[in-house]
Amino acid sequence: MAGGSAKTKKAAKSAMDGRAADGRTADGRARAAPRDKAGKVQRMPKKLYETELFRLQAELVKLQEWVRAEQARIVVIFEGRDAAGKGSTIKRVAQYLNPRVARIVALPAPTEREQTEWYFQRYIEHLPAAGQIVLFDRSWYNRAGVERVMGFCSKEEYFRFLHQCPIFERLLVEEGILLRKYWFSVSDDEQENRFRSRLQDPMRRWKLSPMDLESVTRWEDYSRAKDEMFVHTDIPEAPWNVIESDDKRRARINMIAHLLSTVPYHDVQRMPLSLPPRPPAQGYQRAPKDMQSYVPDHAAELERQHQAK
Repeated sequence: MAGGSAKTKKAAKSAMDGRAADGRTADGRARAAPRDKAGKVQRMPKKLYETELFRLQAELVKLQEWVRAEQARIVVIFEGRDAAGKGSTIKRVAQYLNPRVARIVALPAPTEREQTEWYFQRYIEHLPAAGQIVLFDRSWYNRAGVERVMGFCSKEEYFRFLHQCPIFERLLVEEGILLRKYWFSVSDDEQENRFRSRLQDPMRRWKLSPMDLESVTRWEDYSRAKDEMFVHTDIPEAPWNVIESDDKRRARINMIAHLLSTVPYHDVQRMPLSLPPRPPAQGYQRAPKDMQSYVPDHAAELERQHQAK
């Protein structure tokens, strides 16, 4: 199955030919999040969001079972500016999926050895085998974004990437991999608000780095890099899909709904399971508890303290 079945390859082609337009206006532009008269983003109502998210997550489980049954391979790329909502969306996508089927790949900076390899080489080893889904939390597009803007690659390396990337992705699609690319678009005001929130929250401060904060002063540089990247890599075989993400709730709903609409999955009939009766005891004696080391009952101590108040 290394090359993918003919059925899977046909499904990949038909899905791309029927590219959905969810979350876009009539002329194909990404829809902006609605705002009130003061210009503040209107968030999707929480109850409506949670109800629809759970429904979509149930569909993702069906998609997962279809991937396993059909031995399909799916790659989903999540790209966008810092604090655009990629990570939280990936979390919702993977929440109810089997981690042996759906993997999240978030690579650190390349090692000294990896810097001497072909640029795409370290990503290839993370591509899915038959019956797997891979979610890339950032991807090979680092070269067209942060590496380009921050000067981490030479001009020759950058232009070589723009030339090779469409070829590389066409090869993936020809191989039968279902490749989906999402760009999370956040406004400068909303990005700044999220940065400020993270700075003040000790539980999320780890999400910020000096390089993240520098992206505020290089906003237009990143905008130009993204525009040029789209010119070269928004190809029919692997198009970019833009997600307006000023409202994270809408972004998650729109992204998952679109992904599901582009894959020709169906409900897979699973083998019925039943719990067997427990057999009668055969004389087993459990070892005394004092022979084993148990963790302290912190929960019980909390309950005692709570009742004493």
